[in-house]
Amino acid sequence: MHLKHPKPLLLFLQVDLEPKSVMDVALIPHIDPIDIDLGSSDKGSPNTSAKPRKKTMTSVYLKYFETAADGKSRRCKFCGQSYSIATATGNLGRHLSNRHPGYDKSGDIVSNPARQPTSIIKKSQPQGKPQQIDYDHLNWLIVKWLILSSLPPSTLEEKWLANSYKFLNPSIQLWSTEKYKAVFREVFRSMQEDVKASLEHVSSKISVTLDFWNSYDQISFMSVTCQWIDESWSFQKVLLDITHIPYPCGGLEIFHSIVKVLKMYNIESRILSCTHDNSQDAVHACHALKEHLDGQKVGPFCYIPCAARTLNLIIDDGLRPTKSIIAKVREFVLELNACLDISEDFVQFTTVYQEGNWKFPLDASVRWSGNYQMLDIVRKAGKSMEAVIRKYEETLGSKMLLNSAEKNVVNIVHQYLEPFYKTTNNICTNKVATVGLVLFFMDHISETVAACRDSRHNPDWLKSAAEDMAKKAKNYSNQVCNIFTYMTAILDPRIKGELIPENLNSGNHLEEARSHFMRYYSSNHFPSVTSGYSAQEIEDGGSVSFAEEIARKKRRASMSNATDELTQYLSEPPAPIPTDVLEWWKVNNTRYPRLSVMARDFLAVQATSLAPEELFCGRGDDIDKQRYCMPHDSTPALLCIKSWIQSGFKLKYKSSEIDYERLMELSATSTVDSSTAGSDKKSK
Repeated sequence: MHLKHPKPLLLFLQVDLEPKSVMDVALIPHIDPIDIDLGSSDKGSPNTSAKPRKKTMTSVYLKYFETAADGKSRRCKFCGQSYSIATATGNLGRHLSNRHPGYDKSGDIVSNPARQPTSIIKKSQPQGKPQQIDYDHLNWLIVKWLILSSLPPSTLEEKWLANSYKFLNPSIQLWSTEKYKAVFREVFRSMQEDVKASLEHVSSKISVTLDFWNSYDQISFMSVTCQWIDESWSFQKVLLDITHIPYPCGGLEIFHSIVKVLKMYNIESRILSCTHDNSQDAVHACHALKEHLDGQKVGPFCYIPCAARTLNLIIDDGLRPTKSIIAKVREFVLELNACLDISEDFVQFTTVYQEGNWKFPLDASVRWSGNYQMLDIVRKAGKSMEAVIRKYEETLGSKMLLNSAEKNVVNIVHQYLEPFYKTTNNICTNKVATVGLVLFFMDHISETVAACRDSRHNPDWLKSAAEDMAKKAKNYSNQVCNIFTYMTAILDPRIKGELIPENLNSGNHLEEARSHFMRYYSSNHFPSVTSGYSAQEIEDGGSVSFAEEIARKKRRASMSNATDELTQYLSEPPAPIPTDVLEWWKVNNTRYPRLSVMARDFLAVQATSLAPEELFCGRGDDIDKQRYCMPHDSTPALLCIKSWIQSGFKLKYKSSEIDYERLMELSATSTVDSSTAGSDKKSK
């Protein structure tokens, strides 16, 4: 979907820079520490060779500068460059020498001087009008920095950050914290309108996902994200809101918060599914949402648990026998990452022992990727690890050495969990991890766990862990197996009916899927873009006359071509697993014009409530830290604005776009000019 935005405007910036200039902040002249008494003094200076200042020259320099009416700044009579009234006269002299060589031969009166090729500067102001400096340029750059770094406005209250700006230019004026907060609120409101407008043009069903977390002050938040497939068969995703869940943060409060967000964006009637985080409160909220939507007869709706969170819990049970060993290996890895000598020795040993290539820094996160890396090191580079520990025994300590029993446990668990690592890696890197593909992998995981549990050759401690893993896998299967996930799975051309899990391939699911297709997608009258499925399209057995029921049956009987779309699609063999699902449908949608509409709706249903890499990889640690430390009054606006920018929406303030590319161009221009001035000074 191509989002259209209004023509960008550059707020507070005037191209001709009249009467204000936003470039003053970038045109700060070079100031030596001695001129501002930084780190030196007039008396007792250790630099006795420095030439004493000639007081008689002071009036000579000032002769070429005029004092503004406000008495706070001086302007160069040649080029109009402004300086604070408190600027040392030595800097004025350097300005004249660098920018206007031969100034002392021009006479006392300067008339119509030829301007030097400098950066954008302030034009002459009417005599007597006080000169003003507009620092909105700098403040808007700070706004972007705060957003992309997920930092609250209170960051700017740090004393030494403000001092750093004052060191560059004592006259710099940053906005107050309250003004930054007000700007964020207005930017949030303006961009939210753009997001809402973009959703009005979505012509397919929309699926949502829920994620929950608590901040450091124990405030509960919920993020609501929506996904859909646009008409060009591109997957789209946008964060709708981050909302505070009021106390007691139960299912009822979550339900009301979800409905509020859906109504705000006017998509309540177009929701097809909701993927939650597996918590009981979320399950209760989704159940209430289904009853609410069913009561309004806006169309079918389903909710499913998060496969990634389930898989993470299953893996955690599998790692249980090696928890203490992993903790020991992690300490060793942290030392490798911290010390260059130790890491270089490790690389040399792995070369000698032919134990693979290892790239630093090694993943030492406490998530699945990091835990598996710990097992991998012991399994594949055990000799190198032991050699390094012995060489640096005084630094690392002998306790890091693993005994034979610990190595044996690692080898067994590593071999057992290798399919899990490959599965999570595939899910994380897949362009569109459809429900069908994820269920295909989860079925393989269940088979792997069952084989481990039932094997006579495995140790009891591993079989015990496998038993707990099997319970979680079965619980997930019971929740996720329904007609909606079945339809989503068979519409994945890689899965269809052949690779679908056996427990999902119920005998009557195919007939129910066919009935659903005939009811909602085979007719020439497709659902409205804005209102979803109308009440007349829902057969509830009592809202239509007997004659209408007969007429509908005859219409369906005459739609053999529509029926053939589903039959023909399922009769063909599945596409190869590496196939791009959306590209496949883009190519084949003319063959299946009605079925492709159904595919666009159901393939947007999400198997996970968050991006899998946020759960399995170290990236999730950074996200959790940002969420945990964010103050309550800044969380929704900052995180939403950041997400919207990353999704392609432009940062706007009061319906006007902030042109950051133009801001950076102006900054780059001023930087070049400042560098040129500095080089001129050195050449003198």
